This record gives sequence, structure tokens and C-alpha cells, in this order.
Amino acid sequence: MTSLDKPTTPDPSADQKAVTQAALFDAFGGIRGTVETMLPGLLFVMIYTVNKDVKMSAIAAGAVAVLLVIVRLLRKDTVKHAFSGVFGVGVGVAFALFTGTAKGFYLPGMIYGAGLGVAFTLSALVGFPLLGVVLGPVFKENLSWRTRNPGRKKAYTKASLAWGIIFLAKYAILFPLYWWGDATQLGWVLIALKLPPMVLAVYFTWVFLAKAPPPIDVIAEWEAKEAAADAAKAAAARERGA
Repeated sequence: MTSLDKPTTPDPSADQKAVTQAALFDAFGGIRGTVETMLPGLLFVMIYTVNKDVKMSAIAAGAVAVLLVIVRLLRKDTVKHAFSGVFGVGVGVAFALFTGTAKGFYLPGMIYGAGLGVAFTLSALVGFPLLGVVLGPVFKENLSWRTRNPGRKKAYTKASLAWGIIFLAKYAILFPLYWWGDATQLGWVLIALKLPPMVLAVYFTWVFLAKAPPPIDVIAEWEAKEAAADAAKAAAARERGA
């Protein structure tokens, strides 16, 4: 029998990679969610670069963020990523209007991102990786990876550490620009560093999780136990009625 005659069998690792990719795509918003996250900030930088008007730039960015949420509501799409985006933009707009500086628009997001970098790193070091908490419900495993699936816990730890290092490296570049650089320069560097670090972090997450053991579907387990309990009750009732 030649290699062409041999029956082919499905590759379970390929299925695992596909499931992981789909889950990550959903968890982080995909292309549309990324665009919606970047657009308000890009608009702010563009307007401020042209006319140096902080108020106009902030209002335009806030208006676009709200518009994106309204469009999703009208289309009856999921709004979790849009709402998180509009909240972040809203805080930035408030800071910009309060301080009267363009740097005020960027500061809340920078503090939040640096805080995430610290949180991801510390969570990995203490053995309770934050990425597992975030993605556990997406994979329907909740926190079962902590005690029942050591391979996935290891993968989540590596991925969380990768996120932490990438975020901390990003803000190690941005904060010196915030303190000593020009506001316009800071804005464009922020836009330039918005997507590549995120893509890199998601890529590492996919690599680690795709090679990890499959998740334990605790929701399916719970439903199976409920079904078994109901069947046992029904059997007991039939026996009593016989």
C-alpha cells in the first residue's frame, strides 16, 4: 500500500488549534473590535495634529466611540467590546477636557495598560494566571484548569507572562514620551504601538494554548450530572408507582 492508498485520520491537534483560534478571536473582538478600539484614538490624534484643538479632538473621539456602540445596538450585535472601548475613550475625553492637554487624553489608557502588564506578570508568578481567569469561561472550562488540568495551567501561565512582558515593554517606551516628548509625537507613537503588541500577545497565547491539553468542559459535565440526576429521580418515581 502506497502513502496515497493509506486512509487518512483527522488530526486532533488541528481541531484544537481551530477551536483555540476561534475562541481567541471571539474573546478579543476580532478585526472589527480592533478597528473600533483604534478609531477614536486615531481620530483624536489626526484632529489634534491639524489644529491643536484639544476640546474639538476629544469631543470628536467621544462622538465616534458612542456612534460605534449605537451602530452595534441597531444591528443587534454584541456590544461588550464597543462598550469597553467607549468607556475608555470617555475617561480619556474627561481627562483631556479637565487638564486642557492632549496628553490628558492618553494618560488613563496608559495607566490602565501598564497596570495590566503588572497584573499579568504578577498573576503568572504567583501561579494564578490572569489569562486563565479571562479565557476560562470562553473555553467553558471556568477555573477547572487550576486543579484538574495542569497542562493548561502551565500554558496560561506562559501566556500571561508573555502578555505582561509585552505590555510592560510597550509602556516603558511610552511613559518617557509622555513625560518629555511632544503630545503629537506621543499620540502617533501610541497609535503605532496599539496593534502590534496586541497581535504578538494573542499569537503567543494561541501558540501556548494550541499545544496544551484540551479544556475540560465543566458546563457539559454539570449538564450531564443534572440529566443523570433527573433520570434517577424519574426511575425512582416509576419504581414507587409500580
